[in-house]
Amino acid sequence: MSAAGLCAVVVVVFLLAFYLLHRYGDLRKQHRLVLLGTLLSWYLCFLIVFILPLDVSTTIYNQCIHDNSNYTPSQTQGELSDSAPFQPSSAANVCVKPWSYIPDHVLPVFWRVVYWTSQFLTWLLLPFMQSYARSGAFSIVGKVKTALIENAIYYGTYLLIFICLLIYVSAHLKLRLTWTELQTIGITAANTWGLFLLVLLLGYGLVEIPRSYWFSSSNSFLLAKTYFKVAKLATEKASAEEDLADVMEEVADLNESVRFNHSLRKCVDTIMTKCPIRYQQEMGRNLESSPCEGPSIPTKSGLIKLHEKVISAVQRHNQTQVQWSLLLDKAFHLEDIAKSQSTPVRVITKTFSPNPLGWVRRFIYTPTVEWYWECAFRKTFCRLLAVLLSLLSVAVVWSECTFFSSQPILSLFAVFVQKAEQHYNYILIEMVCFVSILFMCVCVYSTVFRIRVFNYYHLVPHHQTDAYSLLFSGMLFCRLTPPLCLNFLGLIHLDSAISHQDRIQTSYTSIMGSMRLLPVISDGFYIYYPMLVVLLCIATIYKLGSRFLNLLGFYQFITDNEFTSELVDEGKELVRRERRIRQRAEDGQNRRWAWRERYRVQATSERSRADYSELDENTPETEMRKSVNRSNGNIEQHTGLLQDNSSDDSFPNRRSAAGQYLSFSPSLKGLFDDV
Repeated sequence: MSAAGLCAVVVVVFLLAFYLLHRYGDLRKQHRLVLLGTLLSWYLCFLIVFILPLDVSTTIYNQCIHDNSNYTPSQTQGELSDSAPFQPSSAANVCVKPWSYIPDHVLPVFWRVVYWTSQFLTWLLLPFMQSYARSGAFSIVGKVKTALIENAIYYGTYLLIFICLLIYVSAHLKLRLTWTELQTIGITAANTWGLFLLVLLLGYGLVEIPRSYWFSSSNSFLLAKTYFKVAKLATEKASAEEDLADVMEEVADLNESVRFNHSLRKCVDTIMTKCPIRYQQEMGRNLESSPCEGPSIPTKSGLIKLHEKVISAVQRHNQTQVQWSLLLDKAFHLEDIAKSQSTPVRVITKTFSPNPLGWVRRFIYTPTVEWYWECAFRKTFCRLLAVLLSLLSVAVVWSECTFFSSQPILSLFAVFVQKAEQHYNYILIEMVCFVSILFMCVCVYSTVFRIRVFNYYHLVPHHQTDAYSLLFSGMLFCRLTPPLCLNFLGLIHLDSAISHQDRIQTSYTSIMGSMRLLPVISDGFYIYYPMLVVLLCIATIYKLGSRFLNLLGFYQFITDNEFTSELVDEGKELVRRERRIRQRAEDGQNRRWAWRERYRVQATSERSRADYSELDENTPETEMRKSVNRSNGNIEQHTGLLQDNSSDDSFPNRRSAAGQYLSFSPSLKGLFDDV
C-alpha cells in the first residue's frame, strides 16, 4: 500500500475517534490528560480494526509466493539443491501483488507498538487516571496518593492470582519459563479475560442491533419507548435534584462553620467553585446574615469525601437535565411525525418554532424531504437494513460454532476468503474482512456504549459523560479489541494455533506468540467458549436478561409487560404537561416580541414625524411665518395693554407718523446692552 493511502487510513480513523470523543466528552471543561488517554485508546482500537484486513491480504500474497516457490519447510539444504531452484521472480509473476501491499518489515513493528501501547493504557495508565479523576483530594499529591493506593490494592490481587496460576501451569506442564514464554502466557491471560467478556457483549449485540433497526421502522413503537424513557428519567431527575439539594445543604453548613481565617478555608472555597451558581449566590447571602458561630468544623478527610459527593451530584444533575430536554424534544418530534402522516400537505408540521436551521436543512434536508423520509422511506429502509444485519448475525453465529473444522470448511467467512484467494481477488478479500470485522466491532462497541452500571459507568452523549466513564470505556476497548481480532482470524482460518494449518501467519498473530504453549487455552477455551454465543443470542431474543432485571426492580421496556404499559401512560402525561408549559412559554415570548415590534414601529413613525417637523421648521417660509405670527401676537398684546392704559399719561406715545408702532421694547442705554 502506498504511503499516501496508509496515511489516509490513519487520518480517517483519528477523525472518527475524535468525533466520538467530542460527542461524549467535554473538550473545554474536562482534564486534558483524561481526553488524551481516552482519545488514544479509542484511536488505537479503531486503527487495529482498519489495518487488520490489509494484514490479511498481505499474508495471503506472501503465502502465494511461498507456495509457488517450490520450497517447503521440511526440505533440507541438499534436497533443495536437487529440486527445482527457488525463483522468486516467477512466483511474483504468478501471484498478483495486491494494491494494498505493505512491506514485511512494517507491519510487525506497527503491531508491536499498537498492541503494547494499548496494553499499557488498559492495565496501568487508564486505571490510575480513573482513580485520579475520581479523587476528591485538593492537591495533585493527594490525588496521586489516592490513585496509587487504590490501584495497588486492586492490581495486587490480580498479581497474586496470576502468580498462583503461573506456578500451577509451569509445574503441571513442566515448562522452563523464559522471557518469551512469560510474555506469551501474559498475552494469553489478557486475551482469555477479554474473550470471556467479548462473547457476552457479542451475543447481545448480534440480536439487539438488527432488532432495534426493525422496530425503529415503526413510529408508534419509537413513541411508546420514548414515553417509557420519559417516565423513568423523570424519577431519576427528581432523585438527582434531591441528592443535589442534600449535598448543597451540607456545603452551606460547612460554609458557615469554616470562617475566612481558618486553615481549611481554601478547601471550602474549592468545593464552593464546584457548586452551581445559584447555590453559590444563596450561600453568599446566608453567610453575611449568619452568626459567627456555626456547626462543628469537619476534618480534612471529611472535606475530601464531601468534595467527591459534590462532583458526583452536580455531574448527575447536569446529565439528567440535558437528557430530559433532549428526550422531550424527541417525543415532540415523534408526535409531530405521527400527526403529519395523514395530512395532505407533504410537510411535517412542527409544534414549536424550530431553531435556526443550518445550510443542510435549508437546502438539502428540507421540510418536504423530511416528510418523505420520515413518513415514506424510513420504514422500508430500516427493515431492509435489519434483514441485512440479521443475515450477518446468522453468518457470525454459524462461523463461531464451526470455525474449528478445517476439513471440510464450514465457516462462511473462511469460505468467502478462500474463494477470493483462489482468484487473487485481494479487493474482495479486504472487503469481506473489513465488513465482517466491522460488524462484529459494532455489535461489541455499541453494547459498551449502551450498558450502564448504576451511576458508576454511563456514556451520555452531548458532552455529558464524566471522566470516569470515558476512561473506563477506553479500558474496555483496549481489552476487547485484541481477542476480537484473534477470534476473527480464527473464523477465516488464518490463526494456526486454532486451525492447525501449516501456513504463514499474519503479522498480528506473530506478535502474540505461540498459543500452543497452553493447549488448554488454544485447543479448549478458544474453540468451545465462543459457541456460548448461541445461548446468549437465544436469551437476548426472548429478553431473559430484561425480564430478570424487571424482577430486581430495574424496569426495562418489554411490550407485553403490565408495568411497562403503566410507565408508557405516565410518560405520555408528562410529555403533555411539558408541551403545555412550553407552549405557554412560547406564546408569551411571541406576545412580548409582537409588542416590542409594535412599539418599535410606533417609535419609528413618531421619530420620523418629529424629524419632519423639525425639518419643516427650519425652512425660510416657516421662519417668516413664525416672525409674522410673533409680531402679530406682540401687536395684539401691546394693543390691549395700550387700551388698558390709555388713560395713563406717563406712557409715551411712540407711534410714528404713518400710524405704526416702531418698538415696544425699552430703549437701549448702552451700546452692548443686548449682548
